[in-house]
Amino acid sequence: MKTLFKDREAAGAELARTLKTHSVPADALVLGLPRGGVPVAREIAQALGLELDVLNLRKLGLPRQPEVAMGAIAEDGTRYLDHRLIRAVGVTAEELERVQQRELDTLASRIRRFRLVRKPAPVAGRTVILVDDGVATGATMELAVQVLRKREARRIIVAVPVGPLGTTARFSSIADDCVCLLEPKIFNSVGLWYSDFQQVSEEEVIEALEEAQRLALNRSKTS
Repeated sequence: MKTLFKDREAAGAELARTLKTHSVPADALVLGLPRGGVPVAREIAQALGLELDVLNLRKLGLPRQPEVAMGAIAEDGTRYLDHRLIRAVGVTAEELERVQQRELDTLASRIRRFRLVRKPAPVAGRTVILVDDGVATGATMELAVQVLRKREARRIIVAVPVGPLGTTARFSSIADDCVCLLEPKIFNSVGLWYSDFQQVSEEEVIEALEEAQRLALNRSKTS
């Protein structure tokens, strides 16, 4: 079994090969979670000839351990909180509010930039492949599924290269299906399962969206 991905693009190519066996319709939408999920999603969209967009969310990290998610918030205001973790660590209401406001400010800036490239793709009635470069606590992905349910997606497939043991079972119950290529017993963090896990910039996300728009236009001209 593969234990390391070269980079996000290689992981996306592997996911695409697996997704070809999951009866994905031609009008399905691939949504990457910015920023790290977008290069993975781009590979899937290109390999399967599908529309690509982003789902703008922000992780709410613990005040003293920001890499650990205690929740997440979406551009439409939908919020997911891991109340058990928040109680266990002792996060106060004031600390939670400060983290949330900071992430909302970042989210607003990101939305302005990304939506200059393209408007949000319609979701209602469609199969949506929801992609990230991996899941750790799963807080952001859980919120993403909630957002898509609210937007009336017909079918939601969570697709990630790596996650802790039990990821497939967990998100198959939350979403409609889940593809997770690697579920190590000892997980630690997403980045450990990549040879190259450099941070993805907002410029790279914009470039991916622009490229997807060009490819979609070319497909419409030849169809």
